[in-house]
Amino acid sequence: MPDPMTRPARAEARLGWLLVSPALGLILLVSLGPILATTWEALHGHDLRLPWLGRPFIGLANFVEAAGDPRFLAALARTVAFAAVSVPIELALGLALALVMHATVRGRALVRVAALLPWAIPTVVAALIWRFIFDAQAGILTASLRDLGAIDAAFDWLVHPVAAWVPIIGADVWKTTPFVAILLLAGLQTIDPALDEAARIDGAGAVRRFATITLPLVGPALVVAAAFRTLDALRLFDLAYVLTGGGPGTATEPLSLYAFIALMQRLRFGYGSALSVTVFLLTFACALIWVRALGRLDRYAAPNEDSGPVAGPHSGPSKGI
Repeated sequence: MPDPMTRPARAEARLGWLLVSPALGLILLVSLGPILATTWEALHGHDLRLPWLGRPFIGLANFVEAAGDPRFLAALARTVAFAAVSVPIELALGLALALVMHATVRGRALVRVAALLPWAIPTVVAALIWRFIFDAQAGILTASLRDLGAIDAAFDWLVHPVAAWVPIIGADVWKTTPFVAILLLAGLQTIDPALDEAARIDGAGAVRRFATITLPLVGPALVVAAAFRTLDALRLFDLAYVLTGGGPGTATEPLSLYAFIALMQRLRFGYGSALSVTVFLLTFACALIWVRALGRLDRYAAPNEDSGPVAGPHSGPSKGI
């Protein structure tokens, strides 16, 4: 069978690969290199507290130990629960903020800059701000709730095993909602205004126009935002480390923080590396799921757009909402 590519096309393809090869090599060196090194470390029994044992190859023993480690299983459950709670809140608030920024005409630049301020603040600084807000002695929110009689005078958010999650989730939502809003704003700006105007003329109310036009067409951007935020939430570390240190006890200890403790405090490099690889595998599997979801959404997006989100003129006027 003859080669469908002509000689100039093959030469151009070779030139393209030659031009991108330095960037590909750098990406592989920066990303794949540490992953392979950590995986190799996870296959060894390396404990700096027992240097006379050396670094024997133990295969998957560290992963087997993690599978039976109650602290690891609890940290994994807390990490998944954190993502399941925080990500939907960020998507809902981010969509609302994106709609406001999209609809704003006067002072649009000022609104967008103000909305992006929390995202521009470093995560550690944001965590310190929220720690001060929920501080038991001088916290603004704590003092206000005590004055209103909503909480007990001796109540301390950061030492309560359940309430300690409130500032962690609050700080994460406050900081990352602008990021979601910017992604969704980009999706909103790709929607043809003529679609909304046609639906308005056809009699569709604001709620129906949002449900049948805006939400379906912004769906791909919503999936991308959900994917980014889910992957980031599963790697939760800095907020929990600064706000609570994983306490009280291990009540707010996510998986990444437990891996850090195993590596840097317990000096179990082999076991800590296995925990780090587990975090990577978890986020990688989640990324594959979101990529497949985005592919299916793109596959069915065009027929939905062609069929029209609202009833045509011969189907009778729609009742406005």
